Amino acid sequence: MPEPLCIEPRWPAPAGVRAVVTTRSGGVSRPPFQELNLALHTGDDPQAVRENRRHLVRALGLPGEPVWLEQVHGTTVAEAAEVTPDAIRADAAIARRPGVVCAVLTADCLPVCLCDRAGEEVAVAHAGWRGLAAGVLEATVAAFTRPPEALLAWLGPAIGPAAFEVGPEVRRAFVQQDPGMACAFTPARGDRWLADLQALARARLIACGVGEVHGMTACTHGEAGRFFSYRRDGRTGRMATLIWRE
Repeated sequence: MPEPLCIEPRWPAPAGVRAVVTTRSGGVSRPPFQELNLALHTGDDPQAVRENRRHLVRALGLPGEPVWLEQVHGTTVAEAAEVTPDAIRADAAIARRPGVVCAVLTADCLPVCLCDRAGEEVAVAHAGWRGLAAGVLEATVAAFTRPPEALLAWLGPAIGPAAFEVGPEVRRAFVQQDPGMACAFTPARGDRWLADLQALARARLIACGVGEVHGMTACTHGEAGRFFSYRRDGRTGRMATLIWRE
């Protein structure tokens, strides 16, 4: 049985808030980007990517074209309703009115959806280790008009702690900020470490006051039939994580 086009988060989001993360199934891209590559910057045929994006809008009945960002592993949060057709350089987007679809692209980095309990504001962030260390989640939380304790978060699929081997500089970037972050790193060979992106993200969200953090534990690196993985394949496609208000 083929993988579904997308996965819906299991989290207690209020009525009217929709979120999905796509899989690699259901598109027209050819190897090594098969099938549902949604990123134009990977070297895939741009016509195939645009058809994949059109298919996504049709299949999900989206209220509009997702707001695509030019992601740079930074901390800028875009007001999605104000983004022009040319992608803005940002790693998170927030929307405050119905029908505006926020989106980030990932292939090992962690996508994080957020909304307030009233369902009036929604956001999504692209959180690789650089963005996490720089404060992309804190910046996204701060972009809400509601206080952090009124927010819900959902952590999507990312490279898992058994596969994400990093150098000492990555551990140092977190532990120098908060020694408690050491628990998200396990010793590997030599001076290398295995890093738990989800644990790092969860700890930082809790530290800035987010009321509830949910998530899935799927590993993009370990599930080749379901997810793209840059660390595993190098030249590959990207999944999209979308959130919007109906």
